[in-house]
Amino acid sequence: ELLHFVQDKTSDYYTQNQDEINYVLEDADEYLSKNIYIIPKEATWNYLKENAEQDNIKVIIDDAFDVLDSTLAQFRPDLKGILPRLFVKSQLSPRQVGGLINLLSNPKLSQKENPESDILGRVYEYYIGKFAIAEGSGAGQFFTPGSIVRLMVEMIEPYQGKIFDAACGSGGMFVQSLKFLESHGGDKKNISIYGQERYDGTLRLCKMNLALRDLSFDVKLGDSLLNDKFPDLKADFIIVNPPFNVSQWHPEDLPENDPRLFGPKEEFTTDGSANYMWMQTFWSHLSNTGTASVVMANGAMTSNNKGEKNVREFMVNNQMIDCIVRLPDKLFLTTGIPACIFILSKNRDGKDGKHRERTNEILFIDTSKMGTMESRKLRVFTDADIDKVAETYHAWRNNSPLERGAAGGVCYANTDGYCYAATLAEVQKQDYKLTPGIYVGTEELEDDGILFEDKMAGLKAQLQAQFTKGNELQGRILENFGKL
Repeated sequence: ELLHFVQDKTSDYYTQNQDEINYVLEDADEYLSKNIYIIPKEATWNYLKENAEQDNIKVIIDDAFDVLDSTLAQFRPDLKGILPRLFVKSQLSPRQVGGLINLLSNPKLSQKENPESDILGRVYEYYIGKFAIAEGSGAGQFFTPGSIVRLMVEMIEPYQGKIFDAACGSGGMFVQSLKFLESHGGDKKNISIYGQERYDGTLRLCKMNLALRDLSFDVKLGDSLLNDKFPDLKADFIIVNPPFNVSQWHPEDLPENDPRLFGPKEEFTTDGSANYMWMQTFWSHLSNTGTASVVMANGAMTSNNKGEKNVREFMVNNQMIDCIVRLPDKLFLTTGIPACIFILSKNRDGKDGKHRERTNEILFIDTSKMGTMESRKLRVFTDADIDKVAETYHAWRNNSPLERGAAGGVCYANTDGYCYAATLAEVQKQDYKLTPGIYVGTEELEDDGILFEDKMAGLKAQLQAQFTKGNELQGRILENFGKL
């Protein structure tokens, strides 16, 4: 890495003097200045590869983890403890562990062979996904399917600023934000990452996930509802999939004057579900122009529980909700609970010069018929699905009512069965219910040009032919039985 700098004519390190080159390559401080850590030999990959066939390879790896943990902690205290001793305790045999080391040592997986690809990050992400499939409902605390995350990120476009996830799991929201940024020619230095996670093991997964991608971050351990570790944080983007329908979360432990609450605690919380306490938490963390993309259980769109409905009415009346997206079933590996996405925004007045004023509207999108079945149990959004929904939202959001889509080539229009821009008065008339189906209606079927009478006659003839065929088959079966 440093050799690249000293050979690059555009670099401050460039030199042709061999003594100067050697000095740079041997200076530990120079490595640290480029976030390159000097790893002791017994913790290097080459050392593990050389010992992959040893019977004590599991002990060797755990010892390497200890060395790495100590080394990282000197320069990145936030990474301390992310590599626990776990191989000796695992059910894997030494042969299996050695085989995995040899597999990952394949030159095709090398960063040198694939300089533009995030090999380690992709491998890590792959195994998190596979583990989530294997664990089923037990994996809900750390994993949100990739196609959902990508849709959320594409809709709110986190080009730069502070990104916050108050239930960050393994960090998938942050990783997808980075991918979005890179795909649009952005620089990861333009984003700051903040997260909070309740479970220590899951937090370690998140830190590893981010460290593998050389991202700087501030993620902390704790329950965001009752122990907010970032009380003063104002984020430009919040992208989050909080736990659904958490009951008995002890709202009585909240202080009466909790600044997150929209009103009196007894009227704006309920022990039956934390869904709308999450909403109040996210809103409190948005900057003056911030946007949040939040996965919620469908029940949040219609709940009549006093503590939830009061919050929903407050959010509608105070123009906090920009868009509601109904999701199709089977998108989640970890739950069968129907879900939706809330887009919240403090940037709805049109004063930023990028988006139109839309304080009197909420966009409803129904994607219940979208996606493709990847397996019998799992549906995923295709690239085309994600592009369609994101473009619909952007076309509605970005321009004046008469000029929507003029800049991007996509014009917004209410579409039966898919999308509808409702006024606040229309939502209030529906008793503040936010189910997209109430507003988008049903898709209009194409007229095939056949008269109803002719179509009915054809169906009747087809049914009569099937009856005749059935009687014929029944006669043959009885005849065959008679010959037995």
